[in-house]
Amino acid sequence: MNKFYVVCLFLALATPPLRAVSEDEVAARKVAYDVAGAFTNDGFKLRDGSWSGKFETDKPKVIQVNLYAGNQYWFSLGATGAAKKVAVSLYDENGKPLGFEPYTEEGRAAAGFAPRVSGTYYVKVEELEGAPSSFCLLYSYK
Repeated sequence: MNKFYVVCLFLALATPPLRAVSEDEVAARKVAYDVAGAFTNDGFKLRDGSWSGKFETDKPKVIQVNLYAGNQYWFSLGATGAAKKVAVSLYDENGKPLGFEPYTEEGRAAAGFAPRVSGTYYVKVEELEGAPSSFCLLYSYK
């Protein structure tokens, strides 16, 4: 075997992942993709990447995003079975709540929004009811 390939193989096997993804986060991502699937059927393109982690009641997570006027967005949230009621809400750059189209079902939620101005926005994901669980947030646009 070529020395170059041996070194590459060693580096590939020896390099730890940036962050291990738990089985719960994988399950939450599947739920989020199920929610987002309905929007892709309406012409929305799924954005690469996602945010995942753990959350619990009364400890929301806030994610900063850059959005563009003229686009429509759907933020899709999936959580593991321990989360009974979850929510997604949107805020402008000053933290002022924004109007959006909500969707919610046990362990899943979404928020539809079309910004009038391009800029920084904040997406809050929270567990309203249930035990600590994993979540995954992704978004689509058109």
